[in-house]
Amino acid sequence: MTSKPIDTSRPHPARMYDYYLGGKDSYPVDEEAAERVISFLPAIRTAARTNRSFMNRAARLLAERGVTQFLDIGTGIPTEPNLHQVVQAVNPRARVVYVDNDPIVLRHAEALLRSTPEGATKYIEADVREPEKITESAKEILDFEEPVALSLVALLHFVSDEYRPYELVNNLLAPLASGSFLMLSHVTGDFDPAGWAKAVDIYRKSGVPAQVRSRDEVARFFTGLDLIQPGVEVVTNWHPEPDQEFADEQVPLYVGVAQKP
Repeated sequence: MTSKPIDTSRPHPARMYDYYLGGKDSYPVDEEAAERVISFLPAIRTAARTNRSFMNRAARLLAERGVTQFLDIGTGIPTEPNLHQVVQAVNPRARVVYVDNDPIVLRHAEALLRSTPEGATKYIEADVREPEKITESAKEILDFEEPVALSLVALLHFVSDEYRPYELVNNLLAPLASGSFLMLSHVTGDFDPAGWAKAVDIYRKSGVPAQVRSRDEVARFFTGLDLIQPGVEVVTNWHPEPDQEFADEQVPLYVGVAQKP
């Protein structure tokens, strides 16, 4: 795999997210921007950690329901357990395609996104705003005649309205077989509008088209799909683990999983 050079002149959301998680794969420009966000929005660290937990729970739930194919767009810097590790622990034959647009993610993917011998993983360097490119490349290891779980976890708040995010999601879902799933998480300004307005401003000034959305706006991504109970919920209320760490916190993150009829 080849990659464009890493741009360290401006922050990148994948590296900022890694910093929120306590990772080490960021540059000073990312850390400075992240610390500015944290200074007036400390809940963002909790949102990042609960988001990872949601991804694990949702992927495991779908694997246990028999889904063996996953298309994960906006992968981010690998953080164990990665999606393929979660689903291949349920079914070693599961196949996972990862997609991200940050070259640092590609460098980690080469070393860390390794499949079981029975299954398969593939990494695509692409942007969610390139649905046709993603679909065609994913078809190299995914069978679109069979159900696929489309994972858009902590991604769509980096796709502002001018890029037609609802249309993008529909374009990604359209070629997937009946019985496929959408698993999605999205930050919201519902609980702290002023704090999130400042956060969005930092991202936008860094060249990232960020936009937070309300519960109704997040629910709109699931139009025409059959939501798994409990529907679109705050992350801590969606199939919580018995020993959930953040049960009493108001986490600014909506999540949901739904099936294509």
